[in-house]
Amino acid sequence: MAWTIIDTGKLRQIDLFGHLSEASLEKIAALTYTREYRRAEKIFSEGAEGRAMYMIMKGQVRISKSIPGIGEEALAILKEGSYFGEMALLEDEPRSADAWAGKSCTLSVIDRADLRELMAKDSELGSELLWSFVRTLSARLREANSKVTFLAAAGKF
Repeated sequence: MAWTIIDTGKLRQIDLFGHLSEASLEKIAALTYTREYRRAEKIFSEGAEGRAMYMIMKGQVRISKSIPGIGEEALAILKEGSYFGEMALLEDEPRSADAWAGKSCTLSVIDRADLRELMAKDSELGSELLWSFVRTLSARLREANSKVTFLAAAGKF
């Protein structure tokens, strides 16, 4: 783990933070640290405690689930500029899937405790971030609903 303050321009490219002011981006950037992962290295496991979210600065990450009797099923392949694990910042629930480095990657990480502390100190920033999380989760739910509809129409559900 290396403490590296992420460039606010890079942070602005992450959808979750794209609408924030420069001052807010600087506060969030100060919380981040960088982790490097080798190809096929596990970032976190389904069922593990979620303590952080990740932003892909370089490389690719595969989000997957083990399905009994079937094996590993890839849920998403995420590329540079994507983020994942954000549910850990909102709830104290175990991880819902595995995350693997699909290629060697550089991830910027924000720990839940640090972000919650910032949000408690800066209620305006906290409110902006919560709405951003709501938009993210809503979009992902809409996408999941479309997939379920497709599978039902294809007779696979």
